[in-house]
Amino acid sequence: MRRQFLRLMMSCSLAVCFYTGIAQADYVGNDRQSSFGLMSRETQAMQQDPTQNPATFWVLDGEALWNRPAGQNSVSCASCHGQAEKSMKGVAASFPKLVQNKLLNLEGQINLCTTQRQQSKPFAHESKELLSLLAFVGTQSKGMPITVDQSPAIEKHLQSGKNLFEQKMGQLNLSCAQCHAERAGKKLAGNPIPQGHPTGYPIYRLEWQSVGSLERRLRNCLTGVRAQPFADDSKEILELELYLMWRARGMDIETPAVRP
Repeated sequence: MRRQFLRLMMSCSLAVCFYTGIAQADYVGNDRQSSFGLMSRETQAMQQDPTQNPATFWVLDGEALWNRPAGQNSVSCASCHGQAEKSMKGVAASFPKLVQNKLLNLEGQINLCTTQRQQSKPFAHESKELLSLLAFVGTQSKGMPITVDQSPAIEKHLQSGKNLFEQKMGQLNLSCAQCHAERAGKKLAGNPIPQGHPTGYPIYRLEWQSVGSLERRLRNCLTGVRAQPFADDSKEILELELYLMWRARGMDIETPAVRP
């Protein structure tokens, strides 16, 4: 009994040390800011008004897909989950997380349901269908705080994501941390450098003239520093997403956000 108690106390102590170490690397600390605060009033108004937000079209398409039977089993998302307004509330705020002992982001969870429950083919990455479902499901968590799993089972993935965030990459030899932590708020090519909190994905980006996922944004950053982008659904992408969501813990979901 005493041994079990000591093991439990040691596990708790290790977990506290681990997350303390992660927190010490969170350069932004309590002065966190969504990229929303860096935008012009016009762009902010576009995001806040569903009749002006271009991503609303993706949300509506996602709602239609939610209710549409598909696959060999001819079932819809609603067949299992009912009204998304209730069943999906807070879901987007909790990903990435471990599902069946595997780290998944929300895209991975949707495709898992698609293949296992509907017996249908998975949606292609960045496809309109997948982005529409992401936007629809994500909207149900709008205004809710990001809550990332901090159990011991997720520790190694979070640590790997932190390491990637701080790792210098590409021909420019830059890390995520150098831009979005150490130099956040300063100017690059006349534009303020954001802190890099993924509070609104999938986002409608004016530069893209389309909705895109966090994976797409990360690949853009890697290309920007002239590094080889990580593959879709790669371990690196998922762990980096996990760490970014951890940095944004407690911040409100804005999906579907608009960005310049």
